[in-house]
Amino acid sequence: MESLSAPICRGPVPWQGLLLAVSLLNFWSLPTTAQLAIVSTYSAEGKNVILHIRNKPPNAIGFMWYRGEGANPICNIGTLAVNYGVLYTKGKANTGRELIHLDGSLQIKKVTMKDTGSYTVVVFLEDSMKEIGFGRLDVYQPVRVPTLLASSTTVTEHKDAVVMTCYTDAVSTQWFFNGMDLRLTERMQLSWNNRILTIDPVSKKDAGSYQCEVSNPISSADSEPVDLDVK
Repeated sequence: MESLSAPICRGPVPWQGLLLAVSLLNFWSLPTTAQLAIVSTYSAEGKNVILHIRNKPPNAIGFMWYRGEGANPICNIGTLAVNYGVLYTKGKANTGRELIHLDGSLQIKKVTMKDTGSYTVVVFLEDSMKEIGFGRLDVYQPVRVPTLLASSTTVTEHKDAVVMTCYTDAVSTQWFFNGMDLRLTERMQLSWNNRILTIDPVSKKDAGSYQCEVSNPISSADSEPVDLDVK
């Protein structure tokens, strides 16, 4: 079960964390080729996720993972040392669902929306050198079927305007007209988030069936069609 007392690893870092971060920065090794990083990942809620390390040095002898950006001790997930045997230590931000693998990747079981955010990995090298990398995990819930409503479904050509609203909280919204991608004319305007379509004034060419499709990186859903009749 996820710990209810898990720290919120956002905002200012306490002075102890800053001291640790400064001490770590004193030993960062300058990247010789590509920059170390965490592969940013997205997942559906409830799935198991593995955060991989990109451009990991071949001579890594240990790994330390944090929630958030930076080496804040209260946000430490765990440490894995592999130079003399294998030693794994859980940190204060470990909920019992996290595990560091031998290749340095971080597994999080049954991710929740609370797992969304930035992550930091410190890779320990020989001769007391270290490298740091950052990445992000985004967790999504399946989108709900949107509701499409029109200000009016029967309007008069060259006189009336119609406003259609796609009610959703999804990341992306796309519009369809008679089953095809909607091509905007000079009389059509979409709101900044693409959820409101305004046609002013309407034309006979605008008569037909409208739908909105909403999506996020893991799912999509279509609204019921709304038929517009232009007199």
